Amino acid sequence: MSAATLFLNASEVVTCAGPGRARVGREMADAAVRSGVAVAVQDGLIAAVGDERELRARYRKAAEVDCAQGVLTPAFVDSHTHAIFGAPRAAEHELRASGLDYMEIARRGGGIHASVRDLRARSEDALYELALPRLLALSATGVGTVEVKSGYGLTLEDEVKSLRVVARLQATLPLRLVPTFLGAHEIPLEHRGSSASRREYVEQVVHDMIPLVAREGLAQFCDVFCETGVYSVEESRAILTAARQHGLGLKLHADELTACGGAELAAELRATSADHLAAVSDDGVRALAGAGTVATLLPATMLFLGKARQAPARALIDAGVPLALATDFNPGTSPTLSFPLVLTLAVSQLRLSVAEALVAGTVNGAAALGLAHETGQLAPGFSADLALFHARDHRELPYWLGARLCERVWIRGKPCP
Repeated sequence: MSAATLFLNASEVVTCAGPGRARVGREMADAAVRSGVAVAVQDGLIAAVGDERELRARYRKAAEVDCAQGVLTPAFVDSHTHAIFGAPRAAEHELRASGLDYMEIARRGGGIHASVRDLRARSEDALYELALPRLLALSATGVGTVEVKSGYGLTLEDEVKSLRVVARLQATLPLRLVPTFLGAHEIPLEHRGSSASRREYVEQVVHDMIPLVAREGLAQFCDVFCETGVYSVEESRAILTAARQHGLGLKLHADELTACGGAELAAELRATSADHLAAVSDDGVRALAGAGTVATLLPATMLFLGKARQAPARALIDAGVPLALATDFNPGTSPTLSFPLVLTLAVSQLRLSVAEALVAGTVNGAAALGLAHETGQLAPGFSADLALFHARDHRELPYWLGARLCERVWIRGKPCP
Protein backbone atom coordinates (compact mmCIF):
# COMPACT_ATOMS: atom_id res chain seq x y z
CA MET A 1 0.00 0.00 0.00
CA SER A 2 1.42 3.37 -1.04
CA ALA A 3 1.58 6.47 1.12
CA ALA A 4 -1.57 8.54 1.30
CA THR A 5 -2.01 12.12 0.09
CA LEU A 6 -4.30 14.60 1.82
CA PHE A 7 -5.98 17.43 -0.08
CA LEU A 8 -6.49 20.15 2.53
CA ASN A 9 -7.68 23.73 2.88
CA ALA A 10 -10.22 23.86 0.04
CA SER A 11 -12.89 26.51 0.31
CA GLU A 12 -15.34 23.98 -1.16
CA VAL A 13 -15.16 20.36 -2.22
CA VAL A 14 -17.61 19.41 -4.95
CA THR A 15 -17.97 15.69 -4.30
CA CYS A 16 -20.93 14.72 -6.55
CA ALA A 17 -21.10 11.78 -4.13
CA GLY A 18 -23.87 9.28 -4.58
CA PRO A 19 -24.74 6.15 -6.52
CA GLY A 20 -22.33 5.00 -9.21
CA ARG A 21 -24.80 5.56 -12.02
CA ALA A 22 -26.24 8.40 -14.07
CA ARG A 23 -28.25 10.92 -12.05
CA VAL A 24 -31.71 11.87 -13.25
CA GLY A 25 -34.32 14.52 -12.51
CA ARG A 26 -33.90 16.20 -9.14
CA GLU A 27 -30.80 14.11 -8.41
CA MET A 28 -28.93 16.30 -10.88
CA ALA A 29 -29.59 19.38 -8.75
CA ASP A 30 -27.37 18.09 -5.92
CA ALA A 31 -23.62 18.23 -6.53
CA ALA A 32 -22.98 17.42 -2.84
CA VAL A 33 -20.81 20.49 -2.20
CA ARG A 34 -19.06 20.45 1.17
CA SER A 35 -16.92 22.89 3.15
CA GLY A 36 -14.36 22.21 5.85
CA VAL A 37 -13.52 18.77 4.54
CA ALA A 38 -10.36 17.11 3.28
CA VAL A 39 -9.93 14.36 0.71
CA ALA A 40 -7.60 11.44 1.34
CA VAL A 41 -6.14 9.60 -1.65
CA GLN A 42 -4.32 6.27 -1.55
CA ASP A 43 -3.32 3.75 -4.21
CA GLY A 44 -4.97 5.83 -6.90
CA LEU A 45 -8.38 5.83 -5.19
CA ILE A 46 -10.35 8.16 -2.97
CA ALA A 47 -9.83 6.73 0.51
CA ALA A 48 -11.92 9.17 2.55
CA VAL A 49 -13.71 12.51 2.47
CA GLY A 50 -14.25 14.07 5.87
CA ASP A 51 -13.39 16.56 8.57
CA GLU A 52 -9.87 17.94 8.06
CA ARG A 53 -8.75 17.44 11.66
CA GLU A 54 -10.05 13.89 11.71
CA LEU A 55 -8.31 12.97 8.47
CA ARG A 56 -5.05 14.63 9.55
CA ALA A 57 -5.11 12.44 12.65
CA ARG A 58 -5.92 9.31 10.66
CA TYR A 59 -3.29 9.93 7.96
CA ARG A 60 -0.41 11.36 10.02
CA LYS A 61 2.27 10.35 7.52
CA ALA A 62 0.40 11.51 4.45
CA ALA A 63 1.80 13.97 1.96
CA GLU A 64 -0.27 17.13 1.83
CA VAL A 65 -1.64 19.24 -1.01
CA ASP A 66 -2.65 22.73 0.09
CA CYS A 67 -5.69 23.74 -1.95
CA ALA A 68 -5.16 27.36 -0.83
CA GLN A 69 -8.89 27.97 -0.43
CA GLY A 70 -9.61 26.92 -4.00
CA VAL A 71 -12.46 24.73 -5.22
CA LEU A 72 -11.74 21.00 -5.50
CA THR A 73 -13.91 18.94 -7.85
CA PRO A 74 -13.92 15.58 -9.60
CA ALA A 75 -11.96 15.88 -12.84
CA PHE A 76 -14.39 16.47 -15.68
CA VAL A 77 -15.34 13.69 -18.08
CA ASP A 78 -15.42 14.85 -21.70
CA SER A 79 -17.49 12.09 -23.25
CA HIS A 80 -17.56 13.27 -26.89
CA THR A 81 -14.52 14.48 -28.86
CA HIS A 82 -13.00 14.12 -32.34
CA ALA A 83 -9.42 14.88 -31.35
CA ILE A 84 -7.68 12.87 -34.09
CA PHE A 85 -7.50 15.21 -37.07
CA GLY A 86 -4.99 17.15 -39.13
CA ALA A 87 -5.54 20.75 -40.15
CA PRO A 88 -8.16 23.10 -38.71
CA ARG A 89 -11.05 24.19 -40.97
CA ALA A 90 -10.98 27.92 -40.25
CA ALA A 91 -12.19 28.88 -43.73
CA GLU A 92 -15.53 27.17 -43.09
CA HIS A 93 -16.20 29.45 -40.14
CA GLU A 94 -16.14 32.41 -42.51
CA LEU A 95 -18.24 30.56 -45.11
CA ARG A 96 -20.99 30.04 -42.56
CA ALA A 97 -20.89 33.74 -41.73
CA SER A 98 -21.53 34.43 -45.43
CA GLY A 99 -24.69 32.33 -45.36
CA LEU A 100 -23.66 28.77 -46.24
CA ASP A 101 -24.96 26.17 -43.81
CA TYR A 102 -23.29 22.99 -42.53
CA MET A 103 -24.91 20.63 -45.02
CA GLU A 104 -24.25 22.89 -48.02
CA ILE A 105 -20.55 23.09 -47.13
CA ALA A 106 -20.52 19.28 -46.88
CA ARG A 107 -22.25 18.94 -50.26
CA ARG A 108 -19.45 21.05 -51.78
CA GLY A 109 -16.84 18.65 -50.45
CA GLY A 110 -16.03 20.56 -47.28
CA GLY A 111 -16.87 19.73 -43.71
CA ILE A 112 -16.03 16.19 -42.69
CA HIS A 113 -14.86 15.41 -46.24
CA ALA A 114 -12.15 18.07 -45.99
CA SER A 115 -10.83 16.50 -42.80
CA VAL A 116 -10.98 13.06 -44.41
CA ARG A 117 -8.77 14.13 -47.31
CA ASP A 118 -6.35 15.72 -44.87
CA LEU A 119 -6.14 12.77 -42.47
CA ARG A 120 -5.65 10.22 -45.23
CA ALA A 121 -2.55 12.12 -46.33
CA ARG A 122 -0.95 12.13 -42.87
CA SER A 123 1.06 9.45 -41.12
CA GLU A 124 0.23 7.91 -37.78
CA ASP A 125 3.21 9.72 -36.26
CA ALA A 126 2.03 13.07 -37.59
CA LEU A 127 -1.46 12.57 -36.19
CA TYR A 128 -0.02 11.58 -32.82
CA GLU A 129 2.14 14.70 -32.65
CA LEU A 130 -0.88 16.89 -33.42
CA ALA A 131 -3.24 15.20 -30.94
CA LEU A 132 -0.87 15.09 -27.97
CA PRO A 133 -0.79 18.84 -27.16
CA ARG A 134 -4.53 19.14 -27.82
CA LEU A 135 -5.35 16.56 -25.19
CA LEU A 136 -2.92 18.11 -22.73
CA ALA A 137 -4.56 21.49 -23.30
CA LEU A 138 -8.00 19.99 -22.72
CA SER A 139 -6.82 18.29 -19.53
CA ALA A 140 -5.41 21.59 -18.28
CA THR A 141 -8.97 22.97 -18.08
CA GLY A 142 -9.91 20.30 -15.52
CA VAL A 143 -10.56 17.17 -17.62
CA GLY A 144 -9.42 13.72 -16.52
CA THR A 145 -11.26 11.38 -18.91
CA VAL A 146 -11.69 11.91 -22.65
CA GLU A 147 -13.59 9.91 -25.24
CA VAL A 148 -11.73 10.08 -28.58
CA LYS A 149 -13.40 9.08 -31.85
CA SER A 150 -12.03 8.02 -35.19
CA GLY A 151 -14.15 9.05 -38.17
CA TYR A 152 -11.95 11.18 -40.42
CA GLY A 153 -10.49 8.21 -42.25
CA LEU A 154 -13.50 6.39 -43.73
CA THR A 155 -11.36 3.53 -45.03
CA LEU A 156 -10.32 0.47 -43.09
CA GLU A 157 -6.67 1.52 -43.18
CA ASP A 158 -7.28 5.10 -42.08
CA GLU A 159 -9.82 4.30 -39.38
CA VAL A 160 -7.41 1.77 -37.88
CA LYS A 161 -4.62 4.34 -38.16
CA SER A 162 -6.67 6.82 -36.15
CA LEU A 163 -7.53 4.33 -33.43
CA ARG A 164 -3.90 3.26 -33.14
CA VAL A 165 -3.04 6.89 -32.49
CA VAL A 166 -5.50 6.85 -29.59
CA ALA A 167 -3.81 3.73 -28.21
CA ARG A 168 -0.41 5.41 -28.43
CA LEU A 169 -1.75 8.49 -26.68
CA GLN A 170 -3.18 6.36 -23.89
CA ALA A 171 0.22 4.75 -23.40
CA THR A 172 1.79 8.21 -23.14
CA LEU A 173 -0.69 10.31 -21.18
CA PRO A 174 -1.99 9.93 -17.62
CA LEU A 175 -5.42 10.86 -18.96
CA ARG A 176 -8.03 8.10 -19.19
CA LEU A 177 -8.88 7.81 -22.89
CA VAL A 178 -11.91 5.97 -24.25
CA PRO A 179 -11.59 5.08 -27.96
CA THR A 180 -14.68 5.05 -30.16
CA PHE A 181 -14.92 3.74 -33.72
CA LEU A 182 -16.81 6.18 -35.97
CA GLY A 183 -16.31 4.72 -39.42
CA ALA A 184 -19.91 5.79 -40.09
CA HIS A 185 -19.17 9.50 -39.63
CA GLU A 186 -20.06 10.27 -43.24
CA ILE A 187 -20.56 8.46 -46.54
CA PRO A 188 -17.16 8.81 -48.29
CA LEU A 189 -17.27 10.88 -51.47
CA GLU A 190 -16.06 7.89 -53.49
CA HIS A 191 -19.18 5.95 -52.41
CA ARG A 192 -21.75 8.66 -53.14
CA GLY A 193 -22.14 7.97 -56.84
CA SER A 194 -24.94 5.41 -56.54
CA SER A 195 -27.11 3.63 -54.00
CA ALA A 196 -25.16 0.43 -54.72
CA SER A 197 -21.86 2.12 -53.90
CA ARG A 198 -23.36 3.57 -50.74
CA ARG A 199 -24.55 0.10 -49.69
CA GLU A 200 -21.07 -1.23 -50.45
CA TYR A 201 -19.54 1.17 -47.91
CA VAL A 202 -22.09 0.29 -45.22
CA GLU A 203 -21.24 -3.36 -45.84
CA GLN A 204 -17.54 -2.58 -45.44
CA VAL A 205 -18.23 -0.96 -42.08
CA VAL A 206 -20.33 -3.91 -40.94
CA HIS A 207 -18.30 -6.83 -42.29
CA ASP A 208 -14.72 -5.53 -42.45
CA MET A 209 -14.13 -2.57 -40.16
CA ILE A 210 -16.15 -3.51 -37.07
CA PRO A 211 -14.84 -7.10 -36.83
CA LEU A 212 -11.22 -5.94 -37.17
CA VAL A 213 -11.58 -3.06 -34.69
CA ALA A 214 -13.23 -5.37 -32.16
CA ARG A 215 -10.77 -8.21 -32.68
CA GLU A 216 -7.76 -5.95 -32.15
CA GLY A 217 -9.34 -4.20 -29.15
CA LEU A 218 -8.97 -0.78 -30.76
CA ALA A 219 -12.28 0.67 -29.57
CA GLN A 220 -14.72 0.35 -26.71
CA PHE A 221 -17.67 1.92 -28.54
CA CYS A 222 -19.08 2.22 -32.03
CA ASP A 223 -20.79 5.47 -33.07
CA VAL A 224 -22.89 6.45 -36.11
CA PHE A 225 -23.87 9.88 -37.43
CA CYS A 226 -27.61 9.22 -37.76
CA GLU A 227 -28.87 12.31 -39.54
CA THR A 228 -30.84 13.34 -42.61
CA GLY A 229 -28.43 13.29 -45.53
CA VAL A 230 -25.86 11.20 -43.68
CA TYR A 231 -26.80 7.74 -42.29
CA SER A 232 -30.43 6.69 -42.24
CA VAL A 233 -32.07 5.03 -39.27
CA GLU A 234 -32.01 1.71 -41.13
CA GLU A 235 -28.31 1.99 -41.98
CA SER A 236 -27.50 3.07 -38.44
CA ARG A 237 -29.41 0.14 -36.97
CA ALA A 238 -27.52 -2.33 -39.16
CA ILE A 239 -24.14 -0.88 -38.21
CA LEU A 240 -24.87 -0.70 -34.49
CA THR A 241 -26.39 -4.16 -34.40
CA ALA A 242 -23.17 -5.52 -35.91
CA ALA A 243 -21.14 -3.54 -33.38
CA ARG A 244 -23.09 -5.03 -30.49
CA GLN A 245 -22.60 -8.53 -31.88
CA HIS A 246 -18.85 -7.91 -31.76
CA GLY A 247 -18.91 -6.68 -28.18
CA LEU A 248 -18.72 -2.92 -28.72
CA GLY A 249 -20.80 -0.43 -26.78
CA LEU A 250 -23.19 1.77 -28.74
CA LYS A 251 -23.33 5.53 -29.26
CA LEU A 252 -25.15 7.75 -31.74
CA HIS A 253 -24.83 11.21 -33.17
CA ALA A 254 -28.60 11.69 -33.05
CA ASP A 255 -31.01 14.38 -34.26
CA GLU A 256 -28.42 17.15 -34.42
CA LEU A 257 -29.96 19.11 -37.29
CA THR A 258 -33.27 17.34 -37.96
CA ALA A 259 -35.59 15.07 -36.00
CA CYS A 260 -34.81 11.97 -38.05
CA GLY A 261 -35.49 9.27 -35.44
CA GLY A 262 -31.98 8.97 -34.04
CA ALA A 263 -33.10 9.33 -30.43
CA GLU A 264 -35.76 6.68 -30.90
CA LEU A 265 -33.18 4.33 -32.40
CA ALA A 266 -30.81 4.97 -29.48
CA ALA A 267 -33.61 4.07 -27.09
CA GLU A 268 -34.58 0.98 -29.09
CA LEU A 269 -31.00 -0.31 -28.98
CA ARG A 270 -30.44 0.80 -25.37
CA ALA A 271 -27.38 2.73 -26.53
CA THR A 272 -25.07 4.02 -23.83
CA SER A 273 -25.52 7.57 -25.11
CA ALA A 274 -27.32 9.63 -27.73
CA ASP A 275 -25.38 12.81 -28.49
CA HIS A 276 -26.25 16.28 -29.88
CA LEU A 277 -30.10 16.09 -29.83
CA ALA A 278 -30.58 19.76 -30.74
CA ALA A 279 -33.50 18.77 -32.98
CA VAL A 280 -34.86 15.87 -30.93
CA SER A 281 -38.63 15.40 -31.13
CA ASP A 282 -41.03 15.03 -28.22
CA ASP A 283 -41.33 11.35 -29.16
CA GLY A 284 -37.56 11.08 -29.03
CA VAL A 285 -37.45 12.61 -25.55
CA ARG A 286 -40.09 10.17 -24.33
CA ALA A 287 -38.23 7.23 -25.86
CA LEU A 288 -34.96 8.19 -24.18
CA ALA A 289 -36.71 8.59 -20.83
CA GLY A 290 -37.63 4.94 -20.81
CA ALA A 291 -34.32 3.58 -22.05
CA GLY A 292 -31.69 4.71 -19.56
CA THR A 293 -29.63 6.14 -22.44
CA VAL A 294 -27.58 9.21 -21.48
CA ALA A 295 -28.35 12.35 -23.52
CA THR A 296 -25.00 14.03 -24.16
CA LEU A 297 -25.48 17.69 -25.05
CA LEU A 298 -22.87 19.72 -26.92
CA PRO A 299 -23.79 23.40 -26.56
CA ALA A 300 -20.50 24.74 -27.92
CA THR A 301 -21.31 23.14 -31.28
CA MET A 302 -24.60 24.93 -31.78
CA LEU A 303 -23.05 28.20 -30.60
CA PHE A 304 -20.14 27.90 -33.05
CA LEU A 305 -22.51 26.99 -35.90
CA GLY A 306 -24.49 30.15 -35.19
CA LYS A 307 -27.67 28.23 -34.44
CA ALA A 308 -30.32 29.84 -32.29
CA ARG A 309 -31.67 26.47 -31.15
CA GLN A 310 -29.99 24.40 -28.47
CA ALA A 311 -31.00 20.93 -27.29
CA PRO A 312 -34.06 20.98 -24.99
CA ALA A 313 -32.14 20.34 -21.79
CA ARG A 314 -34.94 21.19 -19.38
CA ALA A 315 -37.44 18.99 -21.22
CA LEU A 316 -34.97 16.11 -21.12
CA ILE A 317 -34.30 16.52 -17.40
CA ASP A 318 -38.00 16.91 -16.62
CA ALA A 319 -38.71 13.69 -18.54
CA GLY A 320 -36.15 11.81 -16.43
CA VAL A 321 -33.44 11.51 -19.09
CA PRO A 322 -29.89 11.57 -17.65
CA LEU A 323 -27.97 14.51 -19.10
CA ALA A 324 -24.23 14.77 -19.81
CA LEU A 325 -22.15 17.60 -21.25
CA ALA A 326 -19.16 17.39 -23.58
CA THR A 327 -17.04 19.67 -25.76
CA ASP A 328 -17.47 17.90 -29.12
CA PHE A 329 -13.93 19.12 -29.77
CA ASN A 330 -13.41 18.88 -33.54
CA PRO A 331 -11.89 20.94 -36.37
CA GLY A 332 -15.11 22.08 -38.03
CA THR A 333 -17.97 22.73 -35.64
CA SER A 334 -16.54 22.93 -32.11
CA PRO A 335 -12.84 23.84 -32.02
CA THR A 336 -12.81 24.38 -28.27
CA LEU A 337 -10.46 22.90 -25.70
CA SER A 338 -12.26 24.47 -22.74
CA PHE A 339 -14.58 22.29 -20.69
CA PRO A 340 -15.48 25.22 -18.37
CA LEU A 341 -16.79 27.07 -21.44
CA VAL A 342 -19.22 24.18 -21.92
CA LEU A 343 -20.34 24.66 -18.30
CA THR A 344 -20.89 28.36 -19.00
CA LEU A 345 -23.04 27.56 -22.02
CA ALA A 346 -24.94 24.92 -20.07
CA VAL A 347 -26.03 27.57 -17.58
CA SER A 348 -26.55 30.50 -19.96
CA GLN A 349 -27.92 28.65 -23.00
CA LEU A 350 -29.36 25.37 -21.73
CA ARG A 351 -30.67 26.94 -18.49
CA LEU A 352 -29.14 24.36 -16.19
CA SER A 353 -28.33 25.18 -12.60
CA VAL A 354 -24.64 25.15 -11.72
CA ALA A 355 -25.13 21.91 -9.78
CA GLU A 356 -26.84 20.29 -12.77
CA ALA A 357 -24.02 21.39 -15.06
CA LEU A 358 -21.37 20.00 -12.71
CA VAL A 359 -23.16 16.66 -12.36
CA ALA A 360 -23.59 16.53 -16.15
CA GLY A 361 -19.87 17.13 -16.60
CA THR A 362 -18.71 14.54 -14.07
CA VAL A 363 -20.92 11.66 -12.94
CA ASN A 364 -23.19 11.68 -15.98
CA GLY A 365 -20.29 12.15 -18.36
CA ALA A 366 -18.79 9.03 -16.82
CA ALA A 367 -22.12 7.23 -17.28
CA ALA A 368 -22.08 8.20 -20.97
CA LEU A 369 -18.89 6.11 -21.20
CA GLY A 370 -19.99 3.26 -18.95
CA LEU A 371 -17.64 4.51 -16.22
CA ALA A 372 -19.99 5.86 -13.55
CA HIS A 373 -18.90 3.08 -11.19
CA GLU A 374 -15.26 4.19 -11.53
CA THR A 375 -14.92 7.97 -11.89
CA GLY A 376 -16.89 11.23 -11.79
CA GLN A 377 -17.24 11.67 -8.04
CA LEU A 378 -15.09 12.18 -4.95
CA ALA A 379 -16.22 9.30 -2.77
CA PRO A 380 -14.39 6.33 -1.20
CA GLY A 381 -13.51 3.65 -3.72
CA PHE A 382 -13.66 5.87 -6.79
CA SER A 383 -10.68 6.77 -8.93
CA ALA A 384 -8.74 9.72 -7.51
CA ASP A 385 -9.44 12.00 -10.48
CA LEU A 386 -9.47 15.55 -9.12
CA ALA A 387 -9.24 19.12 -10.39
CA LEU A 388 -8.35 22.22 -8.38
CA PHE A 389 -9.64 25.64 -9.40
CA HIS A 390 -8.62 29.17 -8.43
CA ALA A 391 -12.03 30.15 -7.07
CA ARG A 392 -13.78 30.40 -3.74
CA ASP A 393 -17.25 29.32 -4.82
CA HIS A 394 -18.14 26.46 -7.17
CA ARG A 395 -20.55 28.78 -8.98
CA GLU A 396 -17.56 30.70 -10.29
CA LEU A 397 -16.54 27.84 -12.56
CA PRO A 398 -19.18 28.62 -15.21
CA TYR A 399 -19.35 32.29 -14.27
CA TRP A 400 -15.92 33.53 -15.41
CA LEU A 401 -16.46 33.39 -19.17
CA GLY A 402 -13.40 31.97 -20.89
CA ALA A 403 -11.17 32.25 -17.81
CA ARG A 404 -8.47 29.66 -17.11
CA LEU A 405 -9.23 28.85 -13.48
CA CYS A 406 -7.89 25.29 -13.32
CA GLU A 407 -4.62 25.10 -11.38
CA ARG A 408 -3.94 21.39 -11.39
CA VAL A 409 -5.41 18.00 -12.32
CA TRP A 410 -4.73 14.58 -10.81
CA ILE A 411 -5.61 11.30 -12.54
CA ARG A 412 -5.65 8.15 -10.41
CA GLY A 413 -3.94 10.23 -7.74
CA LYS A 414 -1.04 11.33 -9.95
CA PRO A 415 -0.52 14.88 -11.22
CA CYS A 416 -1.33 15.40 -14.88
CA PRO A 417 1.29 17.59 -16.60
